Amino acid sequence: MQRWLVDANPDLLFLQETKTQDEFFPELFFEELNYKSYFHGEKSYNGVAALVKKNFLEAGNISVNFGFNDGLDENNFDTRVLDCKLKIANVNLEILNTYVPQGKEITHSDFQVKKKFFARVKKFLERENRLNEKFLWLGDLNVAAENIDVTNPQNKLNHVCFCQEIREIFANTKSGLVDLLRKFHGNQEIYTFYDYRVKNALQRKIGWRIDYIFASEKFAEYAKSCEVDINPRVCERPSDHVPVIAEFIGV
Repeated sequence: MQRWLVDANPDLLFLQETKTQDEFFPELFFEELNYKSYFHGEKSYNGVAALVKKNFLEAGNISVNFGFNDGLDENNFDTRVLDCKLKIANVNLEILNTYVPQGKEITHSDFQVKKKFFARVKKFLERENRLNEKFLWLGDLNVAAENIDVTNPQNKLNHVCFCQEIREIFANTKSGLVDLLRKFHGNQEIYTFYDYRVKNALQRKIGWRIDYIFASEKFAEYAKSCEVDINPRVCERPSDHVPVIAEFIGV
């Protein structure tokens, strides 16, 4: 993380699956790298965070909330949902960072939780006219949207992250948003997840695209680029996810 941050130098960085309780989050580590951290996690599972470059933060103001906070008498998903509102140079931007439940198996009760999670994201997007504002939805969304988003798609038709039902739900949820990687790379086969349980997955190009940056049409017009950086995946003991990076200009 340190090597990548120094080189990539993002103004904003959003993390998922931090897998640590708040008292153990490496806040000082990021502070020394000139980032302010906003985080909420739990032991061994889940966890979301936002890191904001201090000079970027000083140019405006920020508010961060965790969970859906939609009034439902259900799991609020405080450690899976981070809602960040920024005001930079009189421009309002909202960013929803989510770690979508994987679902385990299509016959498992967690698959129903996954479907309900997307339904709550959909309602979140519809509230406050977010699709017509400057808005981003990003994170580990645990769905490969199209055949080109996974190696050997015919072998994954009953997979909890690729079955027809979840892809249809995902398509409905993201309707009205712009997939920034596709905006700049068309139908190229680009993956963001290389399972560490698959031997030499990166070298063999066996992967999934399950990490996304979606933008409202109003904000997508400011996007200059969207790339995937596979270099961290070849480091010692890496994450099996790789960074997805978008750059915006003229906002």
